[in-house]
Amino acid sequence: MIGEAWEHLRRSIVYFRGNPVGTIAANDSAEEVLNYNQVFVRDFVPSALAFLMNGESDIVKNFLLKALRLQAWEKRIDNFTLGQGAMPASFKVLHDPVRRTDTMVADFGESAIGRVAPVDSGFWWIILLRAYTRSTGDHSLADMPDCQRGIKLILTLCLAEGFDTFPTLLCADGCCMVDRRMGIYGYPIEIQALFFMALRCAKTMLKQEAPGNKELLERIDKRLNALSYHMRNYFWLDHHQLNSIYRYKTEEYSHTAVNKFNVIPESIPDWVFDFMPMRGGYFIGNVSPARMDFRWFLLGNCVAILSSMATSEQAEAIMDLIEERWEDLVGEMPLKISYPAIEGHEWRIVTGFDPKNTRWSYHNGGSWPVLLWLLTAACVKTGRPQMARRAIEQAEQRLSLDGWPEYYDGKLGRYIGKQARKLQTWSIAGYLVAKMLLEDPTHLGMVSLDEDRNMKTLMTRSASWTV
Repeated sequence: MIGEAWEHLRRSIVYFRGNPVGTIAANDSAEEVLNYNQVFVRDFVPSALAFLMNGESDIVKNFLLKALRLQAWEKRIDNFTLGQGAMPASFKVLHDPVRRTDTMVADFGESAIGRVAPVDSGFWWIILLRAYTRSTGDHSLADMPDCQRGIKLILTLCLAEGFDTFPTLLCADGCCMVDRRMGIYGYPIEIQALFFMALRCAKTMLKQEAPGNKELLERIDKRLNALSYHMRNYFWLDHHQLNSIYRYKTEEYSHTAVNKFNVIPESIPDWVFDFMPMRGGYFIGNVSPARMDFRWFLLGNCVAILSSMATSEQAEAIMDLIEERWEDLVGEMPLKISYPAIEGHEWRIVTGFDPKNTRWSYHNGGSWPVLLWLLTAACVKTGRPQMARRAIEQAEQRLSLDGWPEYYDGKLGRYIGKQARKLQTWSIAGYLVAKMLLEDPTHLGMVSLDEDRNMKTLMTRSASWTV
């Protein structure tokens, strides 16, 4: 199965003027191509990690440099120009056999469904640059003036001052892996966790002696302190915190308010009371004025563990929750991108009748094999490799036989997704990375950061650990 996976992964490689620069999203010749023949920044990350773990770094270096060149392009949607630091969602290589030339076409959101710019692309680029540096020991790439400038442009976009009263990033729906309307607008956990990790990665790669970097690094430190406090306190949910929210008073005024976001307790969905175990907890999907999205999102919680946005106690509590709710969050085919599915009237309002995001399908409670690598990395970091092994063994029963689908449908992930592509590259790469992480846990250093003890965040122990 591993040999087959490598064979498929190599067939997905895209070449630009003879050099490998990425992997296409899917190699399914039976379906309409759409944009699955493009190199997506977020999709390439597990492919890049697989190549790095296998000692093949050239394709990753080429990808990082090509994405950087595309960042420098003028980015216009209608009559509006995007910020300089925006990274593309994807790019496509066009081969002209007559002229024997290759040209590159990038998509910064102008072709995406809903015309939303990918907020996560820049963060994944920074995270992958650090992974490349850690894996190869080659600091010359990150030290290049172009790479230093690219990092700073991304951070300038994110650290710009505005009307925000929170350190979190305000985002539109569909700005990350959940790239269709799914009610994640506001402050989605996936973006906040990636933002936190990208800030920490950038901090390790920016040259302190370069002009303007001292002030930038100070701004990064201040933002990390504020962001870690905000996320660990206001996004964290365990049994004790859920009970506190359930008893909240509303319409509180002044600095003494306990219910700082004026959340109405009656807005807590019924399912969360049964879902929450006595031991365990997680970062909820979104927190904004008078609104808490209690849904579970795996990517954001795993990145929170890997980046150490989660304290060690919170990381253990997240793993406890996954273990306690294995059937709900893992099911028969790992892993649920979100839980639970939204349906009925809520689905009609939140998704706008989206025929792709029906209940227990795609981003609405669908099961995505690519997420195996993130769960495995989180398991290795928290000392629970047996959990990852169990999930991988479940996936191995069907993943290859089913043709490496993009996602699965159903409450247990039992059915191949109704619009899922076969030979989905990141399903293949995610499996390979998960296997290699288990075989050689030293690879974890590429995608994991130790807790920063200097981070000034007043944080009590997770209530789930005092039961």
